[in-house]
Amino acid sequence: MKITIDRAALLKPLAHVQSVVERRNTIPILANVLLRAGDGTLSLTATDMDLDVVESVGCSVDQAGQTTVPAHTLYEIVRKLPDGSEVELTANGDSGRMAIRAGRSNFSLPTLPVEEFPALSGDTLPTGFVLSAADAKTLIDRTRFAISTEETRYYLNGIFLHETKAGDMPVLRAVATDGHRLARVQMPLPAGAAGMPAVIVPRKAVQEIRKLIEETDGDVQVSLNDNKLRVAFETTVLTTKLIDGTFPDYERVIPSGNDKLLRVESSSFKRAVDRVATISTEKSRSVKLSLASGTLTLSANSPDNAQATEEVDVDYGSAPIEIGFNSRYLLDIADQIDDGSKAVFAMADAASPTVVTDEGDDGALYVLMPMRV
Repeated sequence: MKITIDRAALLKPLAHVQSVVERRNTIPILANVLLRAGDGTLSLTATDMDLDVVESVGCSVDQAGQTTVPAHTLYEIVRKLPDGSEVELTANGDSGRMAIRAGRSNFSLPTLPVEEFPALSGDTLPTGFVLSAADAKTLIDRTRFAISTEETRYYLNGIFLHETKAGDMPVLRAVATDGHRLARVQMPLPAGAAGMPAVIVPRKAVQEIRKLIEETDGDVQVSLNDNKLRVAFETTVLTTKLIDGTFPDYERVIPSGNDKLLRVESSSFKRAVDRVATISTEKSRSVKLSLASGTLTLSANSPDNAQATEEVDVDYGSAPIEIGFNSRYLLDIADQIDDGSKAVFAMADAASPTVVTDEGDDGALYVLMPMRV
């Protein structure tokens, strides 16, 4: 294999694929990126056995071929080369090395046989639909903060993506929960998604998909079956195994009878919570909300006797109530509500789950468990 490619053109796909590669690997081939050159294109593939990313980029191919080299090392070499460099990659299967040349810089990396590189992408995925980059970003951004990091409840370690109905309208719904808070976002069901299997997309795949969405304005092609999900962009294809588990019946934890309604301007509420939470302890991060007619008083205390209070004008006409929340969780949910829009809190009492919605967007709903303060 022998190719020549602009340094910037190589760096971008390398950055994408190397982020999939785990730093610590017991299987040496998983530390490598698979390079395939032919027909004026270089294809780069990386995998951790649960997820793989394949990206293609144009280049000058002097000799077609393929090899695998350490992903992180190659990325660091290319990253540190001068802007505008022409990079020459040459691999001779007999030597077990790949040479990298750019100007006066020369590197040689060990290679491993292509035959050892695992394949993840071959399956047929019968369900397919298209999302705009904006819609895909909404589904991820408004739910991923609630993904659980508790490995024992592995079925909560991702976003639950499924087809359902809102009233009579078919919708695509994304849900995540860690047991303390829940995020649910829905949008009209895309063409082709009818009959799709309900799947749980793992946290790492969600993170990698989100990075790729950030760099595209085009549509996102989604394909899936019961075991795998594939997301295709213009030059990049990500395939991931899905979490093999049953997502809990989240509808049961969404209260429907909460009658105490608080409406508050989102940006001023966020700033007030953030200021008051400055003195709350790292362990509890608790903030108390005291509500009376037209006024919300936020307060926090610390073990060393520091105190903070702040008043915010709100729309509230129900009976007075005091309720406590983890300030970090409160801010995570408030961040999903657009500045200038109003957050609507529907509460029952100090011990029951609170429902939070965006007054200007009926596609998203959040549930937050209170805490004692």
